[in-house]
Amino acid sequence: MSGDAQAKLFNSPLETGVRSVVLLNTAYPRGFDLTQLTWLDHLVVHTADIDGPESLHPNIPQRNGELLVRRSLVEEGLALMRRMHLIETQFTEGGILYVACDPATPFVKLIRSNYGRELKGRASWLIDYLTARGFDHLHEIVSTKIGRWAIEFRSDTGPARFR
Repeated sequence: MSGDAQAKLFNSPLETGVRSVVLLNTAYPRGFDLTQLTWLDHLVVHTADIDGPESLHPNIPQRNGELLVRRSLVEEGLALMRRMHLIETQFTEGGILYVACDPATPFVKLIRSNYGRELKGRASWLIDYLTARGFDHLHEIVSTKIGRWAIEFRSDTGPARFR
């Protein structure tokens, strides 16, 4: 394949979409909005930031800026995964939530690479971590660990508890 025709996998909607499916499948039946999924996508690859397992991605300076790019990638990834019928949207009083569909479970089971297995383990750890502390703790984590970037990702249409 030529360079132009090659599929971009790293930092792509496909990569973030697959991570979103893994996160949503792990948290099922719970759903998350775009802001929450953006935060979760960051945290699942940087679990050491919240005293979790070793991070999947390297600890590089200024990675808090990743959220600026990550939000649009997550949004594009969610659209891709919706077209593949792996996730669905739910329209609630609190806003739009994304939830795993039935085909997500067999899809996630097919992910067998080393990175994929590590990702599934980190997703399970992260969802357990947040379940034990309450999912409202997610906003606190982002505010304290990721700092000033949190304000950029407050959703005007998101759940009231995040405003």
